[in-house]
Amino acid sequence: MPALSASEIARVFREEYGRAVAVLVRVLGDIDAAEEAVQDAFTAAVERWPSTGLPPSPAGWIITTARNRAIDRFRREASRADRQAQAALLRVADEPFEEGPVRDERLRLIFTCCHPALAVGAQVALTLRLLGGLTTAEIAHAFLVPEATMAQRLVRAKAKIRAAGIPYRVPADADLPDRLRAVLAVCYLVFNEGYAASSGERLVRDDLCAEAIRLGRQLAELMPDEPEVMGLLALMLLVESRRAARTSADGGLVLLADQDRALWDRALIAEGQAIVRRCLRRNRPGPYQIQAAINAVHSDAAVGADTDWRQILQLYDQLMAVAPSPIVALNRAVAVAEVEGPAAALGLVDGLDLGDYHVFHAIRADLLGRLDRDQEAALAYEAAIALTDNAAEREFLSRSRDSLAGA
Repeated sequence: MPALSASEIARVFREEYGRAVAVLVRVLGDIDAAEEAVQDAFTAAVERWPSTGLPPSPAGWIITTARNRAIDRFRREASRADRQAQAALLRVADEPFEEGPVRDERLRLIFTCCHPALAVGAQVALTLRLLGGLTTAEIAHAFLVPEATMAQRLVRAKAKIRAAGIPYRVPADADLPDRLRAVLAVCYLVFNEGYAASSGERLVRDDLCAEAIRLGRQLAELMPDEPEVMGLLALMLLVESRRAARTSADGGLVLLADQDRALWDRALIAEGQAIVRRCLRRNRPGPYQIQAAINAVHSDAAVGADTDWRQILQLYDQLMAVAPSPIVALNRAVAVAEVEGPAAALGLVDGLDLGDYHVFHAIRADLLGRLDRDQEAALAYEAAIALTDNAAEREFLSRSRDSLAGA
């Protein structure tokens, strides 16, 4: 049996972490205990798998090992009275999973974490940690806040769940719509981290993209009459359709305008566009539906030059009316550059307070370069390079800086 490398075990950890934590939270009833048990199981995997190889069911091995490690810890630490309670816990662990409107284990935990007693930001951050297996640094990147700030939010969120006695159970049908906003945000941010990883050597993390789309499909099956659920699924499918063209053979980043569109997945495009059309007929626009419509327009163009930027700009205007934010304004400025020119777009970009966001500096650098302001563009590229920990992005930004006429 072939041995496994540390990188292969780390990949399994990434792929199976969310499922394992979801199961252990339900069994143990405590987030910290579940995370600690799963971490113990992966420590055991690092010790054993290099010599024994990958088990037939890595997820099953991890969950069983984590459960057993947690039981051993409880037995060591518990008093006699607590041991009786622990015996009851073991009986619960052997029972079939409870049934309810949400039957997918990970999706159930998302709805549980998105309890209205927590602030929406805390709901999303906590669920990204538990389900996506994202590090605190990666979640902080998604929220554009310092890592220390995010660490404090996660600790407070878990403490509030314990103090408030928030139950780990499937929410009733009537509770699902009230928690939907945060659930959608979780899926969206998991997909974003997969689409453009905030750190590491690779631009794309396939495991996170696949998990977000899987959860999106589960949500669409659960709540098919919610337009924003369908809009998010369409958005992810349309963006995912371009994955094969987003990187070169050596893993380098390829911008949308330069992609080989023959590599785009036409089946995903057709599915995503069909969902967008259904959303348009419902006429209940929301931010995910509008973003999906923007990507549908991109997917209509056979080549980059054929892109209908005026329609995209109109959709961004609608998005700014529905869900205004500096990030939306930044993306809108990209469309303005194509319709009205880089000078008009630069004026908009310079009015945004996004100095800690590397994409802000990258877009600003591109606009300055198009205006032949090469020295300023080079400085903007330097700022972008300093703010990203993704190797593929750093390499692309460095090449862009070095290609400036005044470099």
